[in-house]
Amino acid sequence: MSARVLVTGADGFIGSHLAEELVRRGFSVRAFVMYNSFNSLGWLDHSPADIRGALEFFAGDVRDPNGVRTAMRGCGVVLHLAALIGIPYSYHSPDTYVDTNIKGTLNILQAARDLGVGLVVHTSTSEVYGTARFVPITEEHPLHGQSPYSASKIGADQIAISFHRSFGTPVTVLRPFNTYGPRQSARAVIPTIMAQALTGKRRIKLGAVHPTRDFSFVKDTVNGFIAAVERGGCAGEVINLGTGHEITIKDTVSLIADVTGSEIDIVADEQRLRPAASEVERLCADNSKARRLLGWSPAYAGREGLVRGLTETVEWFRNPANLRFYNPEAYNL
Repeated sequence: MSARVLVTGADGFIGSHLAEELVRRGFSVRAFVMYNSFNSLGWLDHSPADIRGALEFFAGDVRDPNGVRTAMRGCGVVLHLAALIGIPYSYHSPDTYVDTNIKGTLNILQAARDLGVGLVVHTSTSEVYGTARFVPITEEHPLHGQSPYSASKIGADQIAISFHRSFGTPVTVLRPFNTYGPRQSARAVIPTIMAQALTGKRRIKLGAVHPTRDFSFVKDTVNGFIAAVERGGCAGEVINLGTGHEITIKDTVSLIADVTGSEIDIVADEQRLRPAASEVERLCADNSKARRLLGWSPAYAGREGLVRGLTETVEWFRNPANLRFYNPEAYNL
């Protein structure tokens, strides 16, 4: 592919998988990573040498409009994944979520408009829907901010769509549901369970276990982003990426216990509970629009697909070199 692709948040969980897969498929990729004094490229530090060598790196901060503009020069496509995502930390420091998620997205959009970027794919989240009022959740479902994090993502989504409506900026919004897989932050429930189980803990500390989630394996999410680039023609659209399979956290624990061969007892940990009105009780995606517009469908669908995805994730966690990045004793905000 001739157009250079900029991936913001390329040092993170989904972003690193996406940047690597784009290189494998022949794209020219510029990886926007968070500037730090350690010269760390995040998860891309652990990419295969040939993949890492094919990437062009830009260290910066999406909150800085000048750095964003510099990073975007010469790029025909921007896949914008950089964001603060931890819900508990958004209770603690909501200002940072406005600055990063809303203002950072605004910086991307303004630069895209001025530079004439051919496509911006903005990353949303199923959390913007809040607790489902109907299932499966279509893109027409009302938006309902139940945490400062989800409110900031609603704001970012609306800014993105407004640029398309106001200026014709070619923006597509992809809305992944509960992506999981290797490299996911310990702030998420599946790595939390696996890290504890694989270090020999039988009593697993968790928050609420009754809510349902639509867990999507990271390979499927990555394929959705690449389909948005390759298909094109979706400017102004909001598109769900989910499996349509709904499962409780409690039942997810049971599946992980089976995959890991562990005996697990769930222990309620008060500090992991969201405020009652902030907990999203139910999520389940309608992915028919993604099938229709992107030709995308999840390869890891249904219970069988979830078990395969969990198995691949457990295999990655079993590697001591990977498991060392997780501290099962700590609660990560």
